[in-house]
Amino acid sequence: MAYQYARAGANLVLTARREHALVKVRNKCLELGAKTVSLVLADMGSSEAREKVVEQAISEMGGLDHLVLNHIGTTPFEMWKGDVDHTRWLMEVNFLSYVHLATRALPHLTETKGSIIVLSSLTGKIATPYTTSYGATKFALDGFFGALRHELAMQKIPVSITMCILGLIDTQSAMEKIKDKIAMTAYPAQDAALAVVSAGTTRQQEMFYPWYVRPVCFFRDWFPQSRDWVMHMSYQYKPEGLTVPS
Repeated sequence: MAYQYARAGANLVLTARREHALVKVRNKCLELGAKTVSLVLADMGSSEAREKVVEQAISEMGGLDHLVLNHIGTTPFEMWKGDVDHTRWLMEVNFLSYVHLATRALPHLTETKGSIIVLSSLTGKIATPYTTSYGATKFALDGFFGALRHELAMQKIPVSITMCILGLIDTQSAMEKIKDKIAMTAYPAQDAALAVVSAGTTRQQEMFYPWYVRPVCFFRDWFPQSRDWVMHMSYQYKPEGLTVPS
């Protein structure tokens, strides 16, 4: 997504926990045409770090047009094992930090009639196996930002909110997690990034990628039995200690 904005000549503020990764992305963004690229090392589990990100963005750019919320905490792709503390931490990173950043940025976005772009997931629309805690955070995003969109409209505040509902994307972390557990096609991250940036720029309320995500959301409520059958056929489960013949 940073590369897509860079091609459009944007001023960027990027944040992550790993400096070497940020430097690599910054260099590429500058090659692609970004006007400026600032870096903020920050852990989104820390409220102080989140304040720093918004403050630095405003200080260095003088304003804010797009706030793209995309970070997630690491979580295993496995059956629920009762780790409530992990779920509490994941809610802090995947949900509450989004709320915090959006709240701090909202006055500045109001001045520029800007946009909030929220990266969500099909697991935030339909409950799926192996994603109990992760899915809960994505459902929370849908509820909060959906309600906030209504409130902004009622108050005539000109800030758009775009919810990006993504299916399986071929990022390295996703591919490692789903190995031997999901029988479905992963779609290119580059195409997903372009779809996200395009949706935010055109101020769409919701964006679905890839093609199957929208019809699956339609089937969710109208054909629950078929939905569950497809779900169980798409996910594989091998109990621990059980050897399955090849």
